Amino acid sequence: MTDLHGLTAQQTAALTRRVTLFSVATAAILVAIKIAAWLASGSLALLASTADSGLDLLASLTTFYAVRFAVTPPDAEHRYGHGKAEGFASLLQAGLVFASAALIAQQAIGDLIAPKPIQQSGWALAVMGVSIVLTALLIMAQGRVLKQTSSVAVSGDRAHYAADFASNLVALIGIAATAWLGIARLDAIAALVIAAILLWGAIGVFREASGQLMDHELPDEVRARIVDLMTEDRRVTDVHQLRTRAAGPYVHVQMHVDLDPDLTLEAAHQVIVAAENRVLAAFPAADIIIHADPRGRAEPHGGAFAEAHPAEPHPAKA
Repeated sequence: MTDLHGLTAQQTAALTRRVTLFSVATAAILVAIKIAAWLASGSLALLASTADSGLDLLASLTTFYAVRFAVTPPDAEHRYGHGKAEGFASLLQAGLVFASAALIAQQAIGDLIAPKPIQQSGWALAVMGVSIVLTALLIMAQGRVLKQTSSVAVSGDRAHYAADFASNLVALIGIAATAWLGIARLDAIAALVIAAILLWGAIGVFREASGQLMDHELPDEVRARIVDLMTEDRRVTDVHQLRTRAAGPYVHVQMHVDLDPDLTLEAAHQVIVAAENRVLAAFPAADIIIHADPRGRAEPHGGAFAEAHPAEPHPAKA
């Protein structure tokens, strides 16, 4: 995903900076209070949640810096900009969640074999309640930002915290059930459920990040919108070889268009510039390359990917 909501890269950066700072602050608070409560209670489910929050803090810090680096202007070594830093941050998040799930599962299996009683369960329950409230507030804030920016890094962070929200609920239930029913193994069972939730969340984050890093095409409705904007001027009679990809807050678009071969070079240039400006008005963070072909006289397109292009969303206007 990328910014397809009509915002500039600078506007996207301002929104993602604020929400990632909120994410870092939330993770830091949760780590501190969970460590204190775990030391008092000895709950394995709470330890599992504490370990996950520690990785959350590392992941949030990574996202915090990634969204700032992603909007760094292109330089001589990176002519397409640095937008894919968001995708790499999301991959790191997925890896951390996988590691967290494995650690939690290992500890839970050990505690199933040799269960330990929970001390000071009231403190553990209070901390998990605070964790649920703070995580819910963060998820809502991230959701509002995603409605405006569709940042893949923020999306990955939100998926991570959504899994945390579910795991906190499970941990709360496990601690409460163990304290009230006196069955110590319920705490370990809750930790195993948390590990499964985290694993599922990591898979989703990995899929989204890998899609951007592998230059997956933008959604069909976005490609169709680009074709519509290009062909508002009927002198643009066909759009083909349309290629799109996302890189953090940026959209990269390249295409071939057919024009009347009798147009002068200056007139053809004006048509192309006007069409480009229409697309930029809808997608301000886009980088656009347009190649003009003389209608009916164009040679077959060469290059490594000459034939490796998807069908266009729909034919251009006649």
